[in-house]
Amino acid sequence: MRKILVIGSGGSGKSTFAMRLGELLNLEVSHLDKFFWRPGWAKPEPEEWLGKVTELTDRDSWILDGNYSGTLDLRLQKCDTVVFLDLSRWLCLWRIVRRSLRYRNGRRPDMAEGCPEQLTLEFVLWVWHYPRRSRPKIARLLREQCQEKQIVWLRSRAEVERFLETIRA
Repeated sequence: MRKILVIGSGGSGKSTFAMRLGELLNLEVSHLDKFFWRPGWAKPEPEEWLGKVTELTDRDSWILDGNYSGTLDLRLQKCDTVVFLDLSRWLCLWRIVRRSLRYRNGRRPDMAEGCPEQLTLEFVLWVWHYPRRSRPKIARLLREQCQEKQIVWLRSRAEVERFLETIRA
């Protein structure tokens, strides 16, 4: 495991998991939210974003956390391991609400400068619909494009902890 992609719903714990895994494996972690967003929650130009993802994935080793379906194919091609945090929508919703309260009037450490924490209806609905809309697409991509890669599909907090414990050991 030298090039690891961590994906999952908002609130699934991608950034926290990636940091913990990075410490255990001594790998650099890059949070895609930090590279994607511009101050004021502005989106980058598509070519600029593709160039940044290419730069991040051309390194010898990495852990990338985030979704961004527009570059998922590229990241899947270049990774050797995919960790899919497939936790319950209720847990993910709880976590995004808790996170918005924790960082209100501030910025999360894994977020870009100039992007204060916010909880929008659009994001809540994306998390709510993730199991029905996004999960099947990701499952299909993993089946079709990742037959030669290690897929780690974690469905609960207990599975996350057991996986990290096996890495620690």
